[in-house]
Amino acid sequence: MEIILKDDVKGLGYKNDIVTVKSGYGRNFLLPQGLAMLADKTNKKITAENVRQAAHKADKIKGDAQAIADQIGGMVLDIPAKVGESGKIFGRVTTLQLADALKAKGVDIDRKRLSFDQEPASAGDYTATANLHKEVKHTINFRVVAE
Repeated sequence: MEIILKDDVKGLGYKNDIVTVKSGYGRNFLLPQGLAMLADKTNKKITAENVRQAAHKADKIKGDAQAIADQIGGMVLDIPAKVGESGKIFGRVTTLQLADALKAKGVDIDRKRLSFDQEPASAGDYTATANLHKEVKHTINFRVVAE
């Protein structure tokens, strides 16, 4: 089943992408949730026209995302956590803590756009990925330190 995404869907695609999904997933989830529409001839033409008109806006958005990535650069963040004697973390380090640490450095990124490459389990150095734009992804280095 071919559909056109109305919004970004994690693991599937970005807004205005034409993707092929299993018919049950499209019919029972994506269409009722308003995340997609059928990719018939007229919807494809409408989407193509909308994409063409929004191309200059997309360039600005991509430029803003690249500016945020440049602002982060090679910055290393310190995330405080309660750590036991063996170095294991009590509880979890979350993307919300990472987003707050970035905000303290002057970079405002939604926590939903952040994901850990490896889930932090003990004190040490880790990396996370910031999905700033469909063409701009940036690696963030952070260090989990004892409180």
